[in-house]
Amino acid sequence: MEEKISTIFFGTEAFARDILESLVNSEQIFVDLVITKPDQKIGRKQESQENPVKKFAKKHKIAIRQPEDLDHLQIEGDIDIGVAAQFGKIIPKFLLNTPKYGILNVHTSLLPKFRGPAPIQTALLKGASKTGVTIMKMDEGLDTGPILLQKVIEIEPTDKYPNLSKKLAQLGSEALLAAIPKYVNNELEPKPQQEEQATTTTHFTRKDGKIDWSDNAEDIYNQYRAFTPWPGIWTKWDDQRLKLHEIKTVEKDLKKGEVKVDNNNLFIGCGKNAISVQEIQPAGKQKMKIQDFINGYGDRIDGEILT
Repeated sequence: MEEKISTIFFGTEAFARDILESLVNSEQIFVDLVITKPDQKIGRKQESQENPVKKFAKKHKIAIRQPEDLDHLQIEGDIDIGVAAQFGKIIPKFLLNTPKYGILNVHTSLLPKFRGPAPIQTALLKGASKTGVTIMKMDEGLDTGPILLQKVIEIEPTDKYPNLSKKLAQLGSEALLAAIPKYVNNELEPKPQQEEQATTTTHFTRKDGKIDWSDNAEDIYNQYRAFTPWPGIWTKWDDQRLKLHEIKTVEKDLKKGEVKVDNNNLFIGCGKNAISVQEIQPAGKQKMKIQDFINGYGDRIDGEILT
């Protein structure tokens, strides 16, 4: 039996947990150590919350380290390779060079397109018809390292961030498990990225969820797909935030931001066409089905112009 490839894993979020699970289940790889972000304090009581990667590593009795600062992190023993996926911290150069074969990153776009922290949301926001995963060898730049392997996936019109992320985790796991053995056996050569084709993404904030009703209905629907569940999409009514949890596009002629209540339907006009709202959340309330909202607010909001 061949000796397993010793691996150190850097990751934090649910996507990273799925990648870690594929490594743990592989017959060719042994995960020696997981490095993840420190526990977060949440809520009024500031209770510690463990991230998905830490929970998985604990369950499978994998050694865990959660440093506040990576600059002084020391890794003991001989490690063949590192893997990073949605880690959330910059890995310093000395750590990149610690494993024998460096550290591979599972990036959720077809690099050099959509470098940076939000490739899945950006692809949805732009209405892209396809995306994919890239397995690359990390360098000191932001997603600028040479590429080992890429896999492409079609983006369905109904895909939103959570399910597209899940699809890409599965695709990324397959790509990673195909790449690692070939790479360590010198059967896969990293190829430099084409810098002239590079685009970048940025962190999104709650403000990015604000709807501009002069945008076309299709663009607002893409905003909804990208920002579900966070930061969500919202508008203003009577100076209060109104969050739209589920929408679809419809061919209807209304003024920009105009609300039309028609039986149990609520439509809002856009720059072109309109959206139909299925779930909504007024400020200070729980989210509700649109029929319940219409029962309580329909007469007041019908004909209003949202901002």
